[in-house]
Amino acid sequence: MGSLQLQDFVAGWVGGAASVVVGHPLDTIKTRLQAGQGYGNTLNCVLTVYRNESVAGFFKGMSFPLASIAVYSSVVFGVFSNTQRLLSQLRHGDPSCTPALADVALASMVTGFISVGIGTPVDLVKIRLQMQTQTYIKANIKLKPTVPGFPVYRGPIHCFRTVLQKEGIAGIYRGMGAMLLRDVPGYCLYFIPYTVFCGWIAPDGCISPNPFSICLAGGVAGAISWGTATPMDVVKSRLQADGVYLNKYKGTLDCILQSYQNEGLKVFFRGTTVNAVRGFPMSSAMFLGYELSLKAMKRDQTETNP
Repeated sequence: MGSLQLQDFVAGWVGGAASVVVGHPLDTIKTRLQAGQGYGNTLNCVLTVYRNESVAGFFKGMSFPLASIAVYSSVVFGVFSNTQRLLSQLRHGDPSCTPALADVALASMVTGFISVGIGTPVDLVKIRLQMQTQTYIKANIKLKPTVPGFPVYRGPIHCFRTVLQKEGIAGIYRGMGAMLLRDVPGYCLYFIPYTVFCGWIAPDGCISPNPFSICLAGGVAGAISWGTATPMDVVKSRLQADGVYLNKYKGTLDCILQSYQNEGLKVFFRGTTVNAVRGFPMSSAMFLGYELSLKAMKRDQTETNP
């Protein structure tokens, strides 16, 4: 079982790297729509980013997620799979037994809690890098010395160090409460649909799903999870983008109240389309990378130790 645990973490790393490459351009658009100013709609946001920053603008801040989200996904899949096996061991006395949906839900919640510890700093750095060239237009607010429209951070390491020096550990974990409210239910709506759809589509269930089944089940799961997570994702994005040029929000509740008072209920659904559309290919790539690399490692292990 020890070897299998390592395989889950390595396969999660592969899946995470694949998902970042596929999904980062849409993630940039999603962040700009949720936390930026003056974009209007998705198409206008895409055209504005391309016109002002060219293709490179869509991949701004990708180097850090490419390195860190791969590790983050490794933890997510490793924790989820091992928690599932532990629950199956406790319930049935056999870790390889197919888990009940209740066990899938519990493993998803555990994964959500643990992942936030790693994911919050990663998301903060990514969002700060994505948002640092955004012009902030707000009358009667005195801006910090840094001029909006010009880069504040030279890169992910400089961003992390700067936030840590100026805002401390609390700054690094800014938006953690919103991320918990997003990810704990979000992973339930990620792994449960994947398990259900994979078992429904694949003739042999999830034991050895074919690539088409993996892509379709993973994509649907991602679209559902990210689409429903949008309200708290908006709050998290705003909290973490806050601080590039000014500090507007005191915390999660204050962000919710200010956003509602200034922009109405619709603000919490800003970026829903992008989230759902982005969630499909990202999750397809993630689950495909995870399942195929896990299958390859198991095959190599079988050939090495027949």
